[in-house]
Amino acid sequence: MMHTLGDTWVCRSCENEMPRDSQAEAAMTTQDGQQDDGAPVVADATQGSSETMQEPCPADGCDSDRAYYEMMPKPGGSYEVRLFTCVECGHRWRES
Repeated sequence: MMHTLGDTWVCRSCENEMPRDSQAEAAMTTQDGQQDDGAPVVADATQGSSETMQEPCPADGCDSDRAYYEMMPKPGGSYEVRLFTCVECGHRWRES
């Protein structure tokens, strides 16, 4: 990854240096000024699930000990992830 140092670009790993080019830099895209649209909408895998199990809710202020759950395989099939939704406060979490 290159960074600027005065009038040069310097590689952080090998310390190679190249002169800066103002025209090339003007065409570069940076994160400065980009709009953050927030987190993407993700489907709730436990939505519509009627099965609950005894699982304490980790949300602050919630003393529920029941949660809806669903088992989902992890990519690669090595093991599964359990997705939980608290029956009282709706807090969602996962356990893998």
